[in-house]
Amino acid sequence: MGKLHKRRKGYSDEELDEDEEIEEEESGEDDEEEDEDGEENDEEIEEDEEEEEDDEEERRAYRRRRRIRNQIISYLVIFFVAVGIAVGAVAVGRSVASSVSRKRQEAELEKELEEAAKEEEAEEEIVIDTPESVEEEKEEDILGDTAKKFYSEMPIEDKVAGLFMVTPESVTGVTVATQAGEGTQKALEQYAVGGLIYFGQNIKDKEQITEMLSSTAAKSNYPIFLGVDEEGGDVSRVANSGIDVTEVGDMAAIGAGGDASAAFNAGETIGSYLKEIGFNVDFAPVADVTPEGVESALGNRSFGSDPQAVGEMVSNAVNGLEGTGVSACLKHFPGLGSTTDDTHKGRVEIDKTMEELRAVDFVPFSAGIEAGADFVMVSHATAPAIDEELPSSLSKKVITDTLRGELGFEGVVITDALDMSAITEYYTPEEAAVMAIEAGADILLMPQDFEAAYNAVLAAVQDGTISEERIDESLDRIYRVKCAEKIGETE
Repeated sequence: MGKLHKRRKGYSDEELDEDEEIEEEESGEDDEEEDEDGEENDEEIEEDEEEEEDDEEERRAYRRRRRIRNQIISYLVIFFVAVGIAVGAVAVGRSVASSVSRKRQEAELEKELEEAAKEEEAEEEIVIDTPESVEEEKEEDILGDTAKKFYSEMPIEDKVAGLFMVTPESVTGVTVATQAGEGTQKALEQYAVGGLIYFGQNIKDKEQITEMLSSTAAKSNYPIFLGVDEEGGDVSRVANSGIDVTEVGDMAAIGAGGDASAAFNAGETIGSYLKEIGFNVDFAPVADVTPEGVESALGNRSFGSDPQAVGEMVSNAVNGLEGTGVSACLKHFPGLGSTTDDTHKGRVEIDKTMEELRAVDFVPFSAGIEAGADFVMVSHATAPAIDEELPSSLSKKVITDTLRGELGFEGVVITDALDMSAITEYYTPEEAAVMAIEAGADILLMPQDFEAAYNAVLAAVQDGTISEERIDESLDRIYRVKCAEKIGETE
């Protein structure tokens, strides 16, 4: 068998070398037989060639199968790689989306935490430095929500009636009201007035006035103001009625004493007996400054002539009064102390420049407002330095621009009694009522003709002259005070 053939048959190099040596040793012996075996060798060669061709064909077939197999494997690998990439892309996409969403949520959470931390820090700072402001802010939120529940669902007729504070006689039609019975019930159902004011004629004794106020409050569909002029001294409807209460004297004497704590004590004393009887509004203290040497129309009702000293007295009186749960009312803005004429009898003019008003008359009002007075009463006096034409109670320049805008008062603005000659000689009840609301007043006190004034304001709202939103603004201020009283009673 040839060496090449042997190698193709799988012989190793060592086996080939051994065969070659053997062939060389036997070459001599084989020479003699070469001729005999020639034909056989040729046949073997042909067979070897055929075998080689068969082997070559097998190898080709093998290579072809291997190539096909490798291609199939490659395609499968490519397919699975592609599937893996696609799945991975989806997973990555989901992961990226999830990561983005998670990061967004984390960012939002972090932002909320930062804001919460800032709010907490702010609250901590407020609690440490000014705990009163936190308490006031929380109370304000409660008051706003509670107040809105009352007036938001009111019919417009009740809303308008809620802007009036009148005598019990004005709504019941009786000559002198000393009790609250069925007549009061029907009257308050027809006219849901915001408040009632009582005078000496309505007070017979402590038991009678206490029962009357309690019954009136029970018959009203809404919380109601029950007010009285109880300044101390001459203007004291309760103390001067014969009821056994502690009298505090007039404010001029307290002011002359120079002890502001006496003003606090006076306010607290008055507030205590008013609260016990059932009143919740006191038209006091007087915040007017009476100059020395001037025979003021206010007499001994003012604390004195020094604006700063009067301001301190007023502030203390407000604190003493409102500490009992009775609302204080500063009067008579922008200041009647320097006038010698009486608005009950006719037109009165405040002859002062704006600088003088700011330096003198506004000082006690600012002090009382800062002390937290719930009400400010605006007088009918004309102040040409602010408004040359209109009485202060009907002037937007006085009420909205000056009292609210300049002095920053956010409470209830009430007019002085609209049945005074300073108003009735120049304006009808209808005109005065509408003008006062347009000017910014919240409560109209004692119009000359209540029904006429009420119908005029209602008509003005219905025809769009006055918006319902404007009425709601006043009701919001009114019910914040009323609800504060209710909240105070439950604490």
